Parts: sequence; structure tokens; C-alpha cells
Amino acid sequence: MLHRNQKFPEIVRRTPPKTPADSRVRDFNEIYADFAASNGATQSSRCAQCGVPFCQSGCPLENAIPDWLKLAAEGRLEEAWRASEATSALPEICGRICPQDRLCEGACTLERAGWETVTIGSVERWLGDMAFKEGWIEPIRPVRERDASIGIVGSGPAGLAAADRLRGLGYAVTIYERQDRAGGLLMYGIPGFKLEKPVVQRRIDRLIESGVSFELGVEIGRDLSFEALRSRHQAVLLAAGVYAARRLAVPGCGTNGVVPALAYLTASNRKGLGDAVPEFESGALDARGRTVVVIGGGDTAMDCVRTAVRQGAASVTCLYRRDRDNMPGSAREVANAEEEGVVFDWLASPKAVHDAEGRVTAVRAIRTALSDPGPDGRRSIREMADSAYDCSADMVIEALGFEAEDLKAQFKTPDLAVRDDGTVWSAGATRATTLEGVFVAGDISRGASLVVWAVREGQDAAAEIHAWLGARQQVAA
Repeated sequence: MLHRNQKFPEIVRRTPPKTPADSRVRDFNEIYADFAASNGATQSSRCAQCGVPFCQSGCPLENAIPDWLKLAAEGRLEEAWRASEATSALPEICGRICPQDRLCEGACTLERAGWETVTIGSVERWLGDMAFKEGWIEPIRPVRERDASIGIVGSGPAGLAAADRLRGLGYAVTIYERQDRAGGLLMYGIPGFKLEKPVVQRRIDRLIESGVSFELGVEIGRDLSFEALRSRHQAVLLAAGVYAARRLAVPGCGTNGVVPALAYLTASNRKGLGDAVPEFESGALDARGRTVVVIGGGDTAMDCVRTAVRQGAASVTCLYRRDRDNMPGSAREVANAEEEGVVFDWLASPKAVHDAEGRVTAVRAIRTALSDPGPDGRRSIREMADSAYDCSADMVIEALGFEAEDLKAQFKTPDLAVRDDGTVWSAGATRATTLEGVFVAGDISRGASLVVWAVREGQDAAAEIHAWLGARQQVAA
């Protein structure tokens, strides 16, 4: 008889129910449901409980995945949640938006052995949602209050994760956010069909109930100088993210109708939150009835194409210079987009934007081919001779990635070391910058990356700030 925690030979992998494509494209609701309790426990029982859990090493947070799968399979659901929460400040969010196929589930021993991976992300989400529903998640009440405060610049995943851990250690925490809502990328960048905004807001509300302060609409360097910020706090964490969009650099790229991805997604999310969005109302950032071409192959591009479908675009095409197997976006998101009617034009690189009377009419593209993998495993691109063609469009969305803003200039901090790409330098494997008492985490440190990496670095930064403040106090004593 099989052990209750190693039932993969007899139980088939099942994901939670997914709304059919013809229904889900009518709104921005999340497309996946949570597991029913019995199904969640059953799917958890498929874990092989490996002696060397590759799923754990495949997770940037090094979550103790086999442990909470075992507990969930045994019906010890609150204990499973506690084990999940121990290593992640935002588990139910990561369970929704992590590309598990490239991380924990992709590393699963069962997947490699041909048995199909455990539904790790779905179980993580299910446990997190249950924890809120059952009241297991309460405001943070530190064992002791410490006589020090930390200022955090940015309220995205790195900032929220750091605030959670620092408040748990008893520090006073203030988060400075230049937008009118907290959440950063989670609130304004990721569409609701992947991450509904109440899921983000309940995490923010918990931090507020725990005593974390949020100063919204405050841009450091404009509304408050960086020098003044440092004088307010014993330590500062830079978790500002990267928001400078990479733009097309081809003839016609400035044509009316060519828009950056983040502006497009932010407008859509704000509209969903009930805000007045003039650029959406004018049609500039609304895809309804439009022939849309999205350029790029990452998760942001997938967010854009699926948003355009829901806005009622006449057609949506994703133009990407590599093939399906070599795109950076999640395979799951590509599959979802295809189900929703998105056309993928693989091995195609933009060369120009055509217009008529100042309005985009088409993207001139050229076919590409991939080389053999180089030493880093990446395949370079070469253009195919005499292969140019036009792809009709009256709206082009640039989803080419993001770069760091010039924080040195914005903060007036010439001694803050940054890399050539503008990301903030930190010493070795630490989160410490070249300014004493100033630390860094998330995309502003590593470049545009995954939410789970931002959570990891936010938590690491919190631990490092705690150690640094403790060392200072010992020296002062």
C-alpha cells in the first residue's frame, strides 16, 4: 500500500478548474479557481518526498515545499500554511504569478522522471487563500519594539516583503510610494486575470494593521530629498523597481499609436480600479476594435496581449524574434494567450513602423533564424535575406523590458554606486550599497526580474538591516 504522501503512481496530476477561454476573455477576473480542500490534499499527496528536493533548490525563496505538501496531504492545513509562510512573505501571490514551470515545478523530480510535476503553485495559492479565509493571518505583533526605524523606498514586492520581516522584528517601518496606491508592479503592472487587486490590497492592509506606515504620492528626490529621508530613519532600503521602458529604435517608432507596455497596463489596471484615465477614455491606451501588435516575448508581452483581447481588440498578434522554445515568458501564459485567440508570429524582428497621416498602419518585420547555443546556452539571432514583410497594425505595444531610472541624479547622491545599466550596486552577496545604512533589493538591484526574486531580496535585506543595526548598537555600547 502506498504511503499517503507518495501517491504519484496512482493519482494523476490535476490543476484547479480554469475558466473556459470564451468566457474568461469577457472580464479581468482571475482565470484559475482554488482547489477544493479534498483536491488540494490529494494533489499534495503526489509529492515523492525526495531525499534531495530539487523543487526547493529551484525556488528562489528556497521554500520547504516537500514539508508543506506533506502536511497538506495529511490534512494539517494550518501547519502547512505556517511552513509556507516561514520562508515567504507573499506566498499566495507567488503561487499565482510565479512561472512555476521554469522554477519549482520545472525542477520537480517527478517531472524529470516522466510522472508529471506536482501542482506546487496551485497548492501554495490554495493554502494562502485559506489562511486569510480562516483567520490564520493576523496583524504582526512583535515580541518587542525596537528603538529604530527603517524607511523603504517603493511598495512593490521587495518593499512589502522587507516591511513584513522588519515589522516582525519590532522595527518601525515607513514605506514611501510615489503612486497613489501601494503595491507597485503588483497593483499597476500585473493584470487582474493573473492577480486580482484585492489579493494585493489585503496584504497591504495587514501591514497597515501591523503598524507599518505608508506615505503615498511621495517621490523621493521631488517631494522629499534623499538626505531628509536618511535623517528620518536609522536605515533605508531602496526597493524602487525599474520603470524606464526600453523603446523601439527603428524608423517610425515615434508614430502615434506606438505605446509602451507599462503605460498601457497601468491604464488598464487603473480603469479596473475605477479611476478616471483620460488616455484610456480618449482611446490612446484602449485596444477596443484595434489591430494590435505586441512586440516582445516576456511575461509583460503576455500580459499585454491578453489585456488587449479582453479590451475587445479586433485582432492581437505577438511579434517575437526567437521561437517558442527560446522565449523568456512562461509557457503557461503563452498557452493561455493562444487559447484566448492571440496569434504568435515567431522568428520575426521589427525593422520599421509604417504610418499614414501620422498614425501607425503596419510594422515592417523581417524573418530571423537562430544560431546554435553559445557558451551561455543563449542562441543569437540572424536576419534572413529577402524576408521582409508587413504586419498590419493600428496599435503597437512595446514590451521590450525595463531599465533603471537615474537614481543618482534623482536622489542627488553622487556617492551611490550604480552599474552601467543604472541598477544600484551592492557589495558582494550583501544588500549593502556604498552609502552607510542604505541597502537595496529587488529589480533596482538585479534588473527587471521575477516577483519571487524581489521577495527573496526584500527578506534578505530585512535580515541584513537587522544585523547591521544590532552591530551598531553593540559598538555604541
